[in-house]
Amino acid sequence: MQFVITAYDGKGMLEKRMEVRPKHLANMSQIKGKVLCAGGLLDEEGKMKGSVMVMEFADRETFDEYLKSEPYITEHIWEDVKVETMNVVLLNGEKYAK
Repeated sequence: MQFVITAYDGKGMLEKRMEVRPKHLANMSQIKGKVLCAGGLLDEEGKMKGSVMVMEFADRETFDEYLKSEPYITEHIWEDVKVETMNVVLLNGEKYAK
């Protein structure tokens, strides 16, 4: 199952986000086979204000277990997190879905 995570940082979190970012990236590298796409959302000034990730896990329960270890959640960076299931059809211009 693929999941799209759209997460917005709490107000005034940019400095703390940058402090926690190495933990976030290390965590992501441990599950790199599960990350299809990930990046920071930018405000009008080009500063990070949140994240979007497309990830693949066997099921929602396994995905929820990952979220419990996500540093931007455990360190309270993300304030508004939305998760939706997705059917990835193309990845890097190549057919992905069955």
